[in-house]
Amino acid sequence: MKEINLVTKIRVYSYNELTDADKNLVDLAKSATQRAYSPYSRFNVGAALLLANGEIVTGSNQENVAFPSGTCAERTTCFYAHSSYPGVRFVKLAIAAFHNGAFTPHPVSPCGACRQVLAEYERIGGAKLEIILYGADEIYVLSEVSHLLPLIFHEDL
Repeated sequence: MKEINLVTKIRVYSYNELTDADKNLVDLAKSATQRAYSPYSRFNVGAALLLANGEIVTGSNQENVAFPSGTCAERTTCFYAHSSYPGVRFVKLAIAAFHNGAFTPHPVSPCGACRQVLAEYERIGGAKLEIILYGADEIYVLSEVSHLLPLIFHEDL
């Protein structure tokens, strides 16, 4: 038998400990939560993505009465960014969630499908994609997508 230990490194910050650039990205993600279409879950998620060319793209979750037809904020943002700026590397993604009249106290992490999409864009970009998960009480910063999804599916398997 062989055992494999997987390690997830998460740095925990308060909002005031972030750099000004990271605060800006978080603020844009928080603002994007207000553009969510979430009449069924009433759980608004926003994302802000910094691209290597300096552009910042935002997106929010978009629900549909036929539940599988909706899209998470992370995928909305990534798909828009890649279709608008093909070939431009993704640098940093901030995610925030708003529910019951307030931002969630603890960070909300992407679903499995979004994690796989983030892994794909990190791979095609050829560099690590930093993830900032905002919570009103604490913020998680992960230096790469594999810290969200350690056993990434890819074409080399």
